[in-house]
This record gives sequence, C-alpha cells and structure tokens, in this order.
Amino acid sequence: MKENIFKLSTDQLKEIAQDLQKKVENGLNNPNTEVQCIPTFIKPKTLGVEGQATVLDLGGTNYRAAVVSFKDGKTDIYPPNGWSKDLSIMKTKGFTEENLYAEQATFLNDLKMPERSPIGFCFSYPAECLPDGDAKLLRWTKGVDIPEMLDQPIGKPLKEYLNKKGEAQFTTVKVINDTVASLFAGLSDSSFDAYIGLIVGTGTNMATFIHSDYIGKLDKELNWQGLTPINLESGNYRPLHLTAIDDQVDAASGTQGAQRFEKAVSGMYLGKVFTALFPEDGFDEKFDARALTDLINNPENNKKKHVRAARRIYKRSAKLVAASLAGLVAVMVSHDKTIKKVCLTAEGSLFWSKVKNCKEYNKLVSKYLKELLQELGLDDVKVKVTEIHNANLIGSAVAALS
Repeated sequence: MKENIFKLSTDQLKEIAQDLQKKVENGLNNPNTEVQCIPTFIKPKTLGVEGQATVLDLGGTNYRAAVVSFKDGKTDIYPPNGWSKDLSIMKTKGFTEENLYAEQATFLNDLKMPERSPIGFCFSYPAECLPDGDAKLLRWTKGVDIPEMLDQPIGKPLKEYLNKKGEAQFTTVKVINDTVASLFAGLSDSSFDAYIGLIVGTGTNMATFIHSDYIGKLDKELNWQGLTPINLESGNYRPLHLTAIDDQVDAASGTQGAQRFEKAVSGMYLGKVFTALFPEDGFDEKFDARALTDLINNPENNKKKHVRAARRIYKRSAKLVAASLAGLVAVMVSHDKTIKKVCLTAEGSLFWSKVKNCKEYNKLVSKYLKELLQELGLDDVKVKVTEIHNANLIGSAVAALS
C-alpha cells in the first residue's frame, strides 16, 4: 500500500470541522438529525456536592458498580475502581431484558450495596433523556440487540426490578450517557470557561453544555432554562472524506449507514478497517484497536506494510477526533465569545493508548486540534486535555445527587 488512502490534509480536516459545526447546530434545533444533540435534564452541582450514591456503569462489554461518596470537598470511590462483571453475554442472540436485569440484580446482591441510596446509572448507549432524569433507549450499538427495550425507559424498570429482587432498596435513579458523566466529572475544576466530555474507546462520542437559548427543539412547556448538558451522539456523524475501505466496513457491519464516524474512529472498528485493507492476510476477525496498537508496538514481529498501515489508521482516527472537537469548539464559541479556556475530560482506552515510535493518540489529538483551531480563527481558545480517573463513576454520582 504505497499510497496512503487514509491521509487527511489540513484543508480536509477543516472541512470536516465546519461540516460537524453545521450538523451540531441542526441537531440543536431539529429532532431526528444525523448528530442528535440530546438534552440531559439534569443541572449538575458544581460545588457543595454532598452525600453517597450507588453508581452503575453499563459499557460495551463491562458492567461496574461502586459506592461514591462526597464529603467536605473530597471524593471517595469504594472500591477504588468499582466492582466489575463481564457482560459480553449481552451480545448473544436471544438475550432479553429480563436476562439483563437478572444479571445486574444477582451481581449487586453479591456486593451488599448500601440501603436507600440514589442510583446514578451511566448508560453508554444512545438514549433520549426524560424530564424526570430517566432516559429512553433510542437504539443499541456495539453489537447489542435487545429489541423489547427500544423506546422504553431505562432507569425506572431497573430500579423496580432491583427493589423487588434485590436485598438493598434504592430511592431514585438518574440515567446519563458516559460522555455526559465525563463532562460532569470535569466540573470539579471551576477555573475553565467551558467543558467538553469525550469518549474514544470501544465507541466514541462527545458532550458539552449549551445554553437553552440555542436549543430550538426544547419543548417550551418544560420551561427549561440555562446551561443544558448535551449528549451529541457524534458517533453517528457521517464525516466527509471517508474511503472505499470505510464503505466496506460499514456494509459488513449490520448497521449500514449508521455510526459512520464511530466506524472510522473507535476501538471496536479500527481493527475492522485494518483487516478490510488486508483481506487475504489471515488476520483474526476479532482483530481490534488493542491488536492494532500491539502491532504498532512490535514492528520487528510484523510486516512493514502492516505496521505502516496500522500507524496510518491510528493517526487518521486521532485526526478525525481532533476535527470533531474543533467543530464543537466552534459551536460553543459562536454562542459565547467569552470562551477562551476549555476543559476536555477524555475517557477511553484508545484515547490514552501507548504506542512506540510515533506520537501517542492523546498527543496527536492535541496537536491537530490546536492547528485546526488556528485554521478556524480560534487560536485564542486553549483546550486542556485532562484525564480524571473513573470520571464516569464520579460524574454519575454527581448526577444522582444533583
């Protein structure tokens, strides 16, 4: 592969940033758009959060539970990284809503959770947030398909099941996206003008705060005002300048036409992009982003053409994420010209991956984001990338106690 089909010029990245900016504005004003921009009807406390919450975290294949306490400005997570359970069984054909609740209830009963605490449920799938703090499932991603849960509330049925079958009794439940949870966690540092939550792991997504004045699709009867957490569901964005290889990955995905940005960027799909490039070379169908970074890190054990392609796919992913962030920053600054200092709380194994002999992912994103902000005339805006350990647990607890 002498020609780098994954190369993106600065001009192309700028076009992607500007295109995303337009689609975010469209999503803020209209329902059922490519970039959905889903409002979360929770106003997070930034100062003076006190109390204890049970946090549940349902990701792509991993389920976690933890008890998060806030006291005198300090945060305590017990156990430090949460209890963990492999829930990849969710992806098996015929897995039901009842099966999912039962798996969670059995797990929590074994843990002896505290009595009468609120639940903060970090739910990492596209969902429409409801005014009561619950959320309605829009669609499954990451290989999961439990059709009877579509268009139904997520939190209330789970709480009722846990209270019926479990040993602990829970009081309330707030459901938030993992990207919104990361957004909330970043609020612990009040020195910034604006905040972004970013996930680049199994999947990818962004979240930020948008003032209600700029969210034309808000139901006026809600009388909801002020800064509103927005889950962009940006993994569904269809970026410009994708390749024929991306089209192949999309066609084979079973969700053709959806999540095109995610399929070019995230850990679940980068391996598929790579193996589509070398269909005759015998790579395992489970080859993923971890395998891709392992290949980059062990060039002596791999063919030069494979290492070169892996680096290009890895680098393109970081460039696309930088372009999407630049587009979002452009939206934020167009709404509020005083924004100069942005906190970006980033989560995800791919974003913080370690590689040899080339720039690591997070550094690539920072480099290209800075360049693109200059190209967009926003060189006076500084974005600080921060890593907060267990951001989704902390942010979900903030939601539960807000």
